Amino acid sequence: MGISRTPLREALLQLETQGFVTVLPRRGFRLNQLSLDDIRHYYQIIGALEAATLRDFGSALTPAHIARMRELNEAMAQAVAENDFDRYYDLNLTFHDIYLNLSDNKGLLTVVRSLKQRLYDWPRREGFVKSWEEYSIAREHSRLVNLLERGALREAADYLQDVHWSFQSQEHFVHAYYFASRQRDQP
Repeated sequence: MGISRTPLREALLQLETQGFVTVLPRRGFRLNQLSLDDIRHYYQIIGALEAATLRDFGSALTPAHIARMRELNEAMAQAVAENDFDRYYDLNLTFHDIYLNLSDNKGLLTVVRSLKQRLYDWPRREGFVKSWEEYSIAREHSRLVNLLERGALREAADYLQDVHWSFQSQEHFVHAYYFASRQRDQP
């Protein structure tokens, strides 16, 4: 790869601290599969941090921010209709970044982005659960935007944590996305 051992070792150790890999001394490393508990814990953390960000910084959202969120939600619906998960995913991150980027807490943003990478990019799964994305766009994102338009910041933050990032609310989709292929691959 054209990389010396020291930076490669440091990168692998960083990936290990983030839960992406397990370093096997003198043997290499192993990619860590997400467990149901991992996913549940990540949802709790992301939900709490995104909700806290919205509570603390949501008053800085302008009508232009909210209009942009609505536009992004419509673009996500188009991407899903076209079966373009990569575009949907990028738009979804941008949607959430509208309010996340209002925060000056770089550590919080780093944790949220790292956990989302762990959930969605490591490794990137083939395909997606279209019904999950459709539900998220039509119900959850739309409701969040409507609450923000009304100025109901606390209710919007609670909705983010208690519904959008609620593992219990999303669990049936989580099983379909993360574990359906594992069940098919087992004898």
